[in-house]
Amino acid sequence: MTAAAAITIEAMGFSDFHGNPGTVLRLREMLAQGRLPQSVILAGPEGSGKYTLAVMLARALNCVGPEGTPVDRKSDFVFTTDGLPDFCGQCDNCRKIGEAADLEARFNEAIEAREALRDTDKRETRIFVQTHPDVLVIPPDPPQMMIKVDQVRHVNHTIHYKPAEARRRVFIFTPAPFMKEAANALLKTLEEPPEFATILLLVRNPGELLPTVRSRSAIFTLQALPGDEIERFLARHRPQWNARQRQLVARLSGGAIGRALSFDLEQYASARKDALAVLHTAVSSADHSELFRTTETYRSGAEGKEKTDQLITTTYSLLQDLMALGAGTPELVRNTDITAELKTLAGATDFEWIVRAVQSLGQLQSGMRRNLLRSLSLDAFAVSLEAQD
Repeated sequence: MTAAAAITIEAMGFSDFHGNPGTVLRLREMLAQGRLPQSVILAGPEGSGKYTLAVMLARALNCVGPEGTPVDRKSDFVFTTDGLPDFCGQCDNCRKIGEAADLEARFNEAIEAREALRDTDKRETRIFVQTHPDVLVIPPDPPQMMIKVDQVRHVNHTIHYKPAEARRRVFIFTPAPFMKEAANALLKTLEEPPEFATILLLVRNPGELLPTVRSRSAIFTLQALPGDEIERFLARHRPQWNARQRQLVARLSGGAIGRALSFDLEQYASARKDALAVLHTAVSSADHSELFRTTETYRSGAEGKEKTDQLITTTYSLLQDLMALGAGTPELVRNTDITAELKTLAGATDFEWIVRAVQSLGQLQSGMRRNLLRSLSLDAFAVSLEAQD
């Protein structure tokens, strides 16, 4: 790939990516030099932008510029004024590839399409997302939510077809564990990919992949963003939140911009209110009425499961804050808007109590997977801690 005849265009897309400018710069420089490896691992915490960056790379690899732009489809990139490859977001390739950016929506559409098939066809059909004929996204396949061998076999077969509309074929494996047979099936393709194909593997931690997969790929790591940077981002994109709310979301997101942007503050506040009611009852057993009023709203069904999962996650968050306060490290507290209430709870507990609470919460979470009665299980969780106090 060369850039000899590239055109310079002002409005481009990589500037919309938040954080990790060094990593983005290295990737764009490698594109410009024609040295981007054919197998790339993008690693980083959930919400750090791995998938967003992967889609941007797929667009940059195949952008031909707006209508009328004199760019050679077969070899040349579209460049920005900084002299590095970018994408216009307007050409047919950019537009089609960009339709895959909302992965959750496209994934749900693929699930619905499979559910509409006959049972025999349904069992043989794997889940893919494809909005452009030359860019294939491989998400985890339900119900195990893993990358399955049939998905990899499909990649191994189709990767050798030359691009139909783009310069390069791009395959994006979204973050999910590989079945062992699937990981092994991918190795041969990683060893000898066709020259017109690029494989992007997205993971939270490179250690999740086989050493043989890692050794055949270049690894780029996206770091968590500083909290103040996320707060500034939220001030622009979530102006309805006040400063305390932005600080709370920035801390709870763990430095992941995507998680912060999609954070459901109202849902979290509701779950935290219930989690505090459970913990207060566990610490002070004088009155169980508030506990019972809270737990009786946790019913069966998918909605009840989602609500219970959120409660458990939120309770873990509060227990981590109690641990931080007990250890004398208040700067690690994430629920900063209720620090006073957390200090009261921390004063009534100790390290051993928090450890028991975490263990009991793990047992509660396991019980939820076995469809135990949610309200009674939550009551038992609080009472068990109270009895051991």
